[in-house]
Amino acid sequence: MTDRKGRAGRAVDAEPEDSEAEPMAGKPWHHLPDGTFRNPKGCPSRGQGRMRHAGPFFLEMLKMGTRKVEIPEGHVVPRAQAVRDLAAHTEKGEDFLTWLGHASFLIRIGGLTVLTDPYLTTYAGPAGLGPRRFVKSGVPISALPRIDVLAISHNHYDHLDERALARLPGKSHMTVVVPLRLGSFFRERGFPNVIELDWHERHEVRGVSITALPVVHWSRRTGFDTNRTLWAGFAVKSESHHLFFGGDSGYGPIFREIGEAYGPFDTALLGIGAYEPRVMMKASHATPEEAVQMGLDLKARRVVGMHWGTVLLTIEPPFEPPERFLKAADEMGYRPEDCWIMRIGETRPLATGWPSNA
Repeated sequence: MTDRKGRAGRAVDAEPEDSEAEPMAGKPWHHLPDGTFRNPKGCPSRGQGRMRHAGPFFLEMLKMGTRKVEIPEGHVVPRAQAVRDLAAHTEKGEDFLTWLGHASFLIRIGGLTVLTDPYLTTYAGPAGLGPRRFVKSGVPISALPRIDVLAISHNHYDHLDERALARLPGKSHMTVVVPLRLGSFFRERGFPNVIELDWHERHEVRGVSITALPVVHWSRRTGFDTNRTLWAGFAVKSESHHLFFGGDSGYGPIFREIGEAYGPFDTALLGIGAYEPRVMMKASHATPEEAVQMGLDLKARRVVGMHWGTVLLTIEPPFEPPERFLKAADEMGYRPEDCWIMRIGETRPLATGWPSNA
């Protein structure tokens, strides 16, 4: 079932020239007359000051791409163990969370298995181009359990991996939940059950509701489709657990509004990486400190850091985000057991804290 609540949220444009534009007639703020979308009002704009920093940024990224990433011990669960742990939790039938890397999770909630933003192959780009993962997916595609819901936050290559989609089994029975205008991408690739949602619209699958919510980001798959499809986070709610999946997002006042309208949340999965240089990334990705503030704004009991430790997208040290995230969470009042930095391939129960449930 799908229902529109009609709350437009606070909004801003993806580019500065749209900041004062009137929305499309009869539509909420984020719908522009030319058919594109923009961010919630009051949030940063991607356009301001970016271009003069683009050249140095891409030169630095080229240098980083030639360096080998030193992976700390314990960052990754050995694949065979990760597969066994996932199978054991699946057999128990309990709610759990498995981090596959970046923004890709397996979430068992209310009897459903939800897969988010499946970037599961090597490159975050088309035809073997783009940034290359320095850590494999925590669980191979062949070992994934049956997927009931595939939830996609937006169309960037590090969140929407076409090669992984081609290899996913069970396309005919899974429900794909996507933001507006992204549905045809999946129908053309053999997924018959696709639900498109605008911000604040909801769909229910076997008693678990999935609501698309505003976040601060943008979309582009080619050089000619900027902001032609919507981006979103998701609230996933069962009788016993309420989870927020943030997709990609910068920080803005919209998170306090979401917390007031939809909170509290039991668990919030929040991006903590890909934040430097700030002038370029402020309207796309939060810092670790901003991610903790998002959690507070959302009224989230537990915060989980994601979107780090998998692929080099920006110029901050790749293993800096979790240190800053844990420090900020402690300073802002989260207990250690309620601030999670997971290992890639790790599965944790959602019902209780960690590691007290070990």
